[in-house]
Amino acid sequence: MDVTLGTVFLSEVVGTAMLILLGGGVVANVVLAKNKGFNGGWLLINFGWGLAVFAGVIVAYASGAHLNPAVTFGLIATGREYFVEDMIPIDVVSTLVYLAGEFVGAMLGAVFVWLAYKKHFDETEDAAAKLAVFSTGPAIRSYGWNLVTEFFGTFVLVFSVVAFGHQGDAGGLAALGALPVALIVLAIGISLGGPTGYAINPARDLGPRIIHAILPIPGKGSSDWAYSWVPVVGPIAGGLVAGWASIVLLPTIG
Repeated sequence: MDVTLGTVFLSEVVGTAMLILLGGGVVANVVLAKNKGFNGGWLLINFGWGLAVFAGVIVAYASGAHLNPAVTFGLIATGREYFVEDMIPIDVVSTLVYLAGEFVGAMLGAVFVWLAYKKHFDETEDAAAKLAVFSTGPAIRSYGWNLVTEFFGTFVLVFSVVAFGHQGDAGGLAALGALPVALIVLAIGISLGGPTGYAINPARDLGPRIIHAILPIPGKGSSDWAYSWVPVVGPIAGGLVAGWASIVLLPTIG
């Protein structure tokens, strides 16, 4: 299949929108009032996000299913020449197309979640619960340590993607395969997600946060812009370091 930049953009939009629709959807089901999944707990949210990644990767196979600027930057840091083998070279234009698709998809997905749960947003009084559907927040607010948590979570994701990516032609999560990457995200959530809610993806957090600020949600409160830089800087740093580390460490494995 020939892959163009238009294909890449559409693929990333659809995949990231699917990711946020299902991922934000499981949070909404657990935290918003009068849902059948209300108070379903942290593990339900973790499994929901893992399955959301599974679905996003499946539908975004054509572009390599980055779905995440940290993955995009991590692949650049490996020094490889192509995002999609022999078809999409790594350059400024293709990078911007990936990033645009990821952020547009994340914002659309957030709107879809709001539409699906509109009546439950209206019935919920807790402003923090409403924000949690769209973006992450720390259990203990300590920006430096929150940054460390996001760094390590994203490092695990991107380093795994690069390692398994040697087995496929498409650069990104699709090269790893939908089920393995879903399990990695599940593992990150269960093991490292408690302190920050594990954004591990700037588009996943910033795009929906912008939508939260825009949408007419009754009693929504603040979008917590003071924290918003952490789930952007931490994941990008983690992705870049994972890409650089793969150059040194992966050839010595196996």
